[in-house]
Amino acid sequence: MSTPLLILLAIVPALAIASYIYIRDIREPEPSGLLVLTLLYGATAFFISRGIGFLLHNFIYTDDSGAMQQLISAFVFVGLLGEGFKFLFLRGITFYYKSFNQPFDGIVYSIMMGMGYAAAENILYVINGDLDTTILRITTAAPANAVFAVIMGYFLGEAKLTKSKMFLYSLLALLLAAFAHGYYDYFMQMMNVKGLWMQAGISLVIVVVLTQMAFKRRKDSVIKT
Repeated sequence: MSTPLLILLAIVPALAIASYIYIRDIREPEPSGLLVLTLLYGATAFFISRGIGFLLHNFIYTDDSGAMQQLISAFVFVGLLGEGFKFLFLRGITFYYKSFNQPFDGIVYSIMMGMGYAAAENILYVINGDLDTTILRITTAAPANAVFAVIMGYFLGEAKLTKSKMFLYSLLALLLAAFAHGYYDYFMQMMNVKGLWMQAGISLVIVVVLTQMAFKRRKDSVIKT
């Protein structure tokens, strides 16, 4: 399979999920320019977090064979750093968009961030990885990052709606998404092909269900400025 085709396949799942979420935001669609910018923020968050994670990992550990090292690598160097930089962009920039005026908008912008992250991750694996690893990442990274994004976006939407609990909801947005990301990365190192395909399918179902639940719960809510 040629590299250009693999790169195309690498970004298709992310764009498909981003399009689905955008279509669900029927009440007051977000400005397309801001959505594209948020996708770019997501790609930037990937490269920053992966670079810092790589440096820290090599500084602290030289051997990945131990179970504890694998746990720390997955939950700290990948999960916490990855979601941490997404959170910095979301909480520090998109949170203050004037168009972020409904709780569901938190999910919309978070999904765009996550899909930019997933697309960048997939492209990197296409360039550096073997074919089997590339295909597995392409089929699981976008659905998995969508799950992390829905979790983070939901709680950021609640944070903006409920100002008295803004810190609590913001903290939950970061920690729960980071845990989910760490879980994914840890088992990505261990699960067989059949299990990974199953996880990708389950992740897509989770995204659809959580999105529908969040939309129904907050479809009429408006954030007062």
